[in-house]
Amino acid sequence: MRIALAGNPNSGKTTLYNAITGKNEKVGNWAGVTVDKKESPIKKSLYDGREELIAVDLPGAYSMSPFTTEESVTRDYIKNDNPDAIINIVDGTNLSRSLFFTTQLLELGIPMVVALNKSDINEAKDTKIDINKLSEKLGCPVVETVSIEGEGLEEVIAKAVSLKGTSQKAVYLQGDIDLTDKSVVEEADRKRFDFVNKIVKEVETRKVLTKDKNFGDKIDAVLTNKWLGIPIFAGVMFLVFQISQAWLGPLVADALVAGLESFQEWVGTQFSDASPLLYALLVDGVMGGVIAVIGFLPLVMVMYFLIALLEDCGYMSRVAVVLDPIFKKVGLSGKSVIPFVITIGCAVPGIMASRTIRNERERRATAMIAPFMPCGAKVPVIALFAGAFFGGAGWVSAVAYFTGIILIFLSAVLVNKITGNKSKKSYFIIELPDYKVPSFWGAFKSMCSRGWAYIVKAATIILLCNTVVQIMQTFTWSFKETTSADESILASIAGPFAYILVPFVGVLSWQLAAATITGLIAKENVVGTLAVCFVGLENFIDTEELAMMDGAGTDVAGVIAITKAAALAYMMFNLYTPPCFAAIGAMNAEMKSAKWMCGGIGLQLGIGFTVSYLVYTIGTLITDAGSLAIVPAIIGLVAIVIMVAIVAALINNTNKKLKEECALSK
Repeated sequence: MRIALAGNPNSGKTTLYNAITGKNEKVGNWAGVTVDKKESPIKKSLYDGREELIAVDLPGAYSMSPFTTEESVTRDYIKNDNPDAIINIVDGTNLSRSLFFTTQLLELGIPMVVALNKSDINEAKDTKIDINKLSEKLGCPVVETVSIEGEGLEEVIAKAVSLKGTSQKAVYLQGDIDLTDKSVVEEADRKRFDFVNKIVKEVETRKVLTKDKNFGDKIDAVLTNKWLGIPIFAGVMFLVFQISQAWLGPLVADALVAGLESFQEWVGTQFSDASPLLYALLVDGVMGGVIAVIGFLPLVMVMYFLIALLEDCGYMSRVAVVLDPIFKKVGLSGKSVIPFVITIGCAVPGIMASRTIRNERERRATAMIAPFMPCGAKVPVIALFAGAFFGGAGWVSAVAYFTGIILIFLSAVLVNKITGNKSKKSYFIIELPDYKVPSFWGAFKSMCSRGWAYIVKAATIILLCNTVVQIMQTFTWSFKETTSADESILASIAGPFAYILVPFVGVLSWQLAAATITGLIAKENVVGTLAVCFVGLENFIDTEELAMMDGAGTDVAGVIAITKAAALAYMMFNLYTPPCFAAIGAMNAEMKSAKWMCGGIGLQLGIGFTVSYLVYTIGTLITDAGSLAIVPAIIGLVAIVIMVAIVAALINNTNKKLKEECALSK
């Protein structure tokens, strides 16, 4: 038996889904978190278990007439897949808005149970809803639930199972209307709202009316203020990065790394009698690379925990409101904030979240530029270079993330100019959920879930990649053990790509090129590959010689000379060039256009190269102008000029087409 979970965004639908299935899907106190359907068996402890029950978590929708891609997923599944029953999750704190969708679901004839969620919040506000009368008015069972506490779940499932095979009677029938006639649709919606509001007046008693200003409204007046909102957001995010990557994160990381290194030494003693080649492959190479990546896990997890708290308390919706006016000026909207914030965790769901944007050009542009926001996989890269070259300073992380935000705005302007967007006045409507004390347990579970995904990646993709890198660095093309890594398979493959890095690294290093290439598989591989290539990341991070780089710089692990400016530039190149293959695949799926996809990759490469070149060149001129190599600098400048010329030509071509269209329209 398949039971569909349907409801408005932010009604607690995914929380209920997690509670009845035991899953740990991402939830948030804001709309747009679920963008595709998910399904899983319901825990048999919640029912008699005689028949397998499958719960299907559908994206949030306000109406059966979809406005966005994810709403279409909900509409299509309910209409075409014919679930055996529907559990309609209704936000009990906003009954009038929720019941509009409820009455539409009732018209489909599918047996339905209403889960009146967030009953605990209503109780705290002294709001009472007569569920018996509501059930009578809707013609279907109504059960009070608190999904976050698991209250009422068994009763909801039992009601849904008991309705299997029955037919639902509609309490309000809209009838066939001309959906192409805007005035007809608006009149039909108005009548439905009138019907819903009539029900609400009969079943709901409020002590505090919605129109009355409360404490949350006073907070909003500050957090969404057009002058204070952005500085507050900047301060909050800086604090998140400072705590995760300069204060608490490193303390936990040091303890973890110490334990991992002890384990590595123990494994090394077990292979003490093995051949030097096998020891180098397994202990120094494979284990060293994986431990290097795992060592940064605490920094990532602390950041995930803090971001989860911000999402759960309702702050992120306010950030969308604050940034909407700015995004409108560059051809985006406040809805783009949601994908960008989600990308901080992982670029794949962040890019997928762009489907909540109705406008096709805005959706494609958002999917294209979202990877400029550094994801969790890039945190080890940031932490590595911050620790090695800048004493673990928290400002490095803040600069990396705020640079990403700046690049998002600049890229949006470029996309707007190149595509010749004829912007129309648009309205950004978003639900501002009530502020609440964030669930530390929920944030902890979210942190563990994301952390476990990080560990799984380290134990599979990164482990495999490090093994391959170590083997390729150990042997020549004739599969003989090399006497010098410069003659290895890896050096011969990565060598040609190293020339691309010279304008912003200052030296020819196939090791750095190899790390960048493997970073396309998973960005954590940048750290793992550097650890393998330089054999022993502890030397790369902790030596006093690396603690700081005056002038021309010093040797990284005794192998390569690199300055602070070069380190910062190389870090940014890995942050702002194309993301991992999984994220690129997500971009392709959301854009549905080879032309947009190629343009996106080209934009990311061009932006990444330009930013890295400027950081290295300007940084070197400030710290030690004499060490700047003229020829690579000129080559890099020529490459940037060519890219600028291409962009200018594309914009000029677009402007010509727009003028021609205007002339024809006249």
